[in-house]
Amino acid sequence: MENKFAKRTHLAKSSETREILKVTERPEVISFAGGLPAPELFPVEALKDACNAVLNEEGAASLQYSTTEGYIPLREAICQRMKVIGINSTIEDVLITSGSQQAIDLTGRLFIDEGDTIICESPTYLAAINAFKSYNAKFVEVAMDEDGMVMEELEKKLQEHPHTKFIYTIPDFQNPTGRTLKLERRKRMIELANQYDVLIVEDNPYGAVRFAGEELPPVKHFDTESRVIYISTFSKIFTPGLRLGWICADKSFIEKYVAFKQTADLHTDSFAQRITAKYMELYDIEEHINKIKAVYKERCTAMLSCIEEFFPKNLSYSKPEGGLFIWVELPEGVDSTHIFTECLKNNVACVPGVPFFPNGTQKNALRLNYSNMSEEKIIEGMKRMGEVLHRELEKETTLL
Repeated sequence: MENKFAKRTHLAKSSETREILKVTERPEVISFAGGLPAPELFPVEALKDACNAVLNEEGAASLQYSTTEGYIPLREAICQRMKVIGINSTIEDVLITSGSQQAIDLTGRLFIDEGDTIICESPTYLAAINAFKSYNAKFVEVAMDEDGMVMEELEKKLQEHPHTKFIYTIPDFQNPTGRTLKLERRKRMIELANQYDVLIVEDNPYGAVRFAGEELPPVKHFDTESRVIYISTFSKIFTPGLRLGWICADKSFIEKYVAFKQTADLHTDSFAQRITAKYMELYDIEEHINKIKAVYKERCTAMLSCIEEFFPKNLSYSKPEGGLFIWVELPEGVDSTHIFTECLKNNVACVPGVPFFPNGTQKNALRLNYSNMSEEKIIEGMKRMGEVLHRELEKETTLL
């Protein structure tokens, strides 16, 4: 049969990380590859209580079709959580989505015309790259340092690309680098967005998982012209399997998002929304998040200590104050894809850095996840990685 696919199908690619995860599913592999929360921290018993309460109190309604915007008590709870971090909103500003990934995809559908320019950090979140590329966007990368996106570079790119649709940023414990945008740069980003009349898409899945350092307000906190679209999720602070995220934006944007969401799935899972709202009513979600932060702090500290002890000294790495990831930059000329392959032979896995650069600008970096492995496995896995890195980096030095 003749191929009947739409022309844009060639733009949609399978996630490299998801493909890597398939390879690392063997039980003998210690995986630092996926951005997976620790499953032993999922509140299973509390969720049983929440499920029973929902079914007992509103059983039929919880299983019925629902409104596209989302379950009102959950949106109200989200507004309360955002108020604490400096975002004042009403439920009319909030749309519940099927995970933050749907929010990212809907953003692409809503704003990107073929050939439009998006400015992003370099590197940036792989699944956002794939989503925006499916709408044939062009990416302009802005350099980062340990304090996040460099504002002088951002202004330069805005001057060079005056018709940019939006700036996509992950200011807190960025995926993949673990870096955080410092306070003055958050304020400056808003100033530049206002000056150059560009939107900001602030993706914040990790901000609540801060286990060190000082809390920082979201970029949207400084938004005076309703140009920041804020995206977040319950996946990293509750459970990813329920697939609950949200968009907080000006009502005029939310109305458009709602229309596009209705063409995708009508509404997000009603039962999952009610379970989450009931859990937040019956239990203290902040107490649960504090447990997550305590465990991740220990695991991050263990991984950083292992880098110091087991890895070669001629590389650099981020020192995150929260989130799930550490970014390792190898000497120039080292191919991280080759390192990944060699590590897998030693039954340890990471993610090569190449796909996190939308224009393929850098090959010598690795992303490590510390949230999903015990300290014991972190130590053993990092020993194995260290052996590979010492061997392969010595080869590179010999070749030079």
